[in-house]
Amino acid sequence: MPAPDGSPQTRRAFLMSAGILTAGAIAGCAPPGTTGGSSSSQAPAPDPVGSGPVDGSLSFAHWRAEDKEVFDDLVRRFEDRNPGAAVRQDVLSSGSYLTTALQRIRSGNVGDVFAAFVGAQFQDMTSAGLFTDLSNQTFLSRVDTSALDLSTDGDGRRLGLPYQHIFHMPLANMDLLERAGVSEQPADWDGFLGLCEALRGLGVVPIAWPGGEPANAGQLLKSMVMNNAPWPDMFARIEDGTAAATDDWFVHTLEQFVELRPYVQPQALGATVEPLQQLFARGDAAMLATGSFHIGAVRHAGAEFPIDLIAPITVPRDEVRYVGVHNQSFVVGVRSDTAELDTALALVEFLTEPDVAKTYADGTVQHSCVTGITYDNPDLRTTAHWLTAETLLAPHVLVRDLEIRRVLDNASTEVLGGADPEQAAEQAQHLIEQQR
Repeated sequence: MPAPDGSPQTRRAFLMSAGILTAGAIAGCAPPGTTGGSSSSQAPAPDPVGSGPVDGSLSFAHWRAEDKEVFDDLVRRFEDRNPGAAVRQDVLSSGSYLTTALQRIRSGNVGDVFAAFVGAQFQDMTSAGLFTDLSNQTFLSRVDTSALDLSTDGDGRRLGLPYQHIFHMPLANMDLLERAGVSEQPADWDGFLGLCEALRGLGVVPIAWPGGEPANAGQLLKSMVMNNAPWPDMFARIEDGTAAATDDWFVHTLEQFVELRPYVQPQALGATVEPLQQLFARGDAAMLATGSFHIGAVRHAGAEFPIDLIAPITVPRDEVRYVGVHNQSFVVGVRSDTAELDTALALVEFLTEPDVAKTYADGTVQHSCVTGITYDNPDLRTTAHWLTAETLLAPHVLVRDLEIRRVLDNASTEVLGGADPEQAAEQAQHLIEQQR
């Protein structure tokens, strides 16, 4: 199989041949980012942008250290256009950002412009009154409406703009899949296990899984439950008590994790993502069980083979509803009490300009929520067909309590590491009930 040349045809044929790729609008549950928790302190920003001077110093807080170089270039362009402005990036790891960003931004020391994870963090930041209401800003018309719905509060106010369209599905080395004799997407669970066995027969690790890194260990669970659960909002139902971690569908999912144990690398429970990115980039692992947000990292690590995404289909062919999991995240917003409101708004508007969004997307290998972009990056062009496939909105987005998300992720981690599925489910349910 040749190196990626920008054509999506190979992977599209890979899915079409299995009969499980459906063109059309992205499927899944896509409600507003929060159904409540709004704050009266979030007054609309002045409109239009540019009504005040674009000068002064800004902090841009986010968690994408791997994107810092691209953002540095964009910041220079913004500063060249606005000589009185200066932008500093304040970057944390994703795990630290989840736990500390709200307090740090609320302190006023960082985050005149800041990013938020869709879901629980966005809701918490909304409740804390951190966001400026952007509803009147005309530049939002450049952003996909379904993405904006995920950053809208319970009062219908647009509080930020999701900048990335990502997929929570394993990366696949398409050369190794071809060598394993696989020419089509496995259409059911037996087919996926057969793929793993064929890959193991090549002497490579079928699935590189970062079991020692909580922020990424649970990524595989998202696609494992997408067809097993009776509802698209299965994790939110566990959170509110209308479903349980001891329900048959979740226990069955954990039992399927047992079947994956032979196919992950040794000492998987202690593994972090960076060494596994290198393992995958060397061609020593066929799949990396994280998501599209790591394609850029494995390219930087030296991967030269064609890469696409693959998700385990855990049900019979006639029960398949979704072929993958998506999210629209990295919600860019403006702090409600910033002293540099006009400059902060100008920076956010700048990020929505199509040529700027294209530069970010091509440079970071992240699909953009800004519309009307044609990518030059070959990996984005190869994976663009997933934008119209039947994919489920990542179920963790709808969970309000980060601890409950952690408990559910940890249940799959414990089982893949050797725990009994029923005991892991019972323990998870016990912890969830304590957390409520």
